Amino acid sequence: MTLLLSNEDVEAALSMSDCLDALETAYRDLGLKRGANGVRSELLTPTAHADALFSLLTMSGVVPGFGIGAVRINSDIIAWPVSHTGPRRTKLPAAPGSRYTGLVLLFSTSNGEPLAIYPDGVAQRMRVAGTTGLAAKYLTRTDARDVALLGTGWQAGGQAMAIAAIRNIRQIRCYSPQAERRESFAHDTQAKLGIECVAAASAKEAVSGADVVLLATNSLQPVFAAEWLEPGMHVSSLSRLELDPKAADAADVAFTHIRDAESKTVRTAGADLGSEAERRKSALSREIGQATRPELSDLVLGRAPGRRSVREITLFLNYSGLGYQFAATGHVIYAKARELGLGRELDTNLFTSAVPS
Repeated sequence: MTLLLSNEDVEAALSMSDCLDALETAYRDLGLKRGANGVRSELLTPTAHADALFSLLTMSGVVPGFGIGAVRINSDIIAWPVSHTGPRRTKLPAAPGSRYTGLVLLFSTSNGEPLAIYPDGVAQRMRVAGTTGLAAKYLTRTDARDVALLGTGWQAGGQAMAIAAIRNIRQIRCYSPQAERRESFAHDTQAKLGIECVAAASAKEAVSGADVVLLATNSLQPVFAAEWLEPGMHVSSLSRLELDPKAADAADVAFTHIRDAESKTVRTAGADLGSEAERRKSALSREIGQATRPELSDLVLGRAPGRRSVREITLFLNYSGLGYQFAATGHVIYAKARELGLGRELDTNLFTSAVPS
């Protein structure tokens, strides 16, 4: 039988601790070529929504050691709104009921059968945050206590969970341009994690004196300046354009998530929105030498040194998401869901065929 899970089921099945453990094993395997990551493919076309594009995105990966293959599929309406803080790439909740459309499909490497189907929302947040947390485990000072979090959206909440899972955090200072939103985020995060979380009046105020700085925005312009770096600080970034590129040169130790994840974007005629931002991202990747930096697998395997002193400034560029991460987290989600009796069982024959495909 194939499991059909909800986001609530995934949240119940995947703890941050289990997520970190699974990702650490998976990245060791990837670095030893015992795992496989597929091509990230995005097709962009015009849509009925004004000033937006339709995006069909797929990514995949296999962790043979877990016996799991995964495919993630997103069907999104993407817009690039401009506010007083600049342009941002944003997914619109355009599906019926003002919802988003993203699915993860898990498969057995033993017999090819479909094991589970679930929305990608919670899994996406956890795999991104878990990757940040795994790098921070090796790059932050062991006595890191104060965290600055720039961004107060869905991904930012996951980043807070990850850093709290690997260090004994005393305080989180969060900032985003809208005062009401950052105050609400601070309240909710403190209630969820049991850690003091305060809303800062500015990004610089949040960052000053922080041991760890987590950037989790969808900004298409820098939100963190290189001159804000302090001795002993660790900085992590989720989006290429949110980080001042001078910070990469100023860091004593810098790792990228992965150097050579294959990615392909195809735009049809009339699908030009956001193309300038993509060109800027590519140019910034070249400027910061992303393709030549040691990667997360090198860090986990000890092939490249991480933090060597308490005064070193360390940097992690958590760019280029992988389908492989969904296979790693999917292993935990499926096993735990079975253990807890979560989800609905569907006849596997609905998804398999008696004739060759």
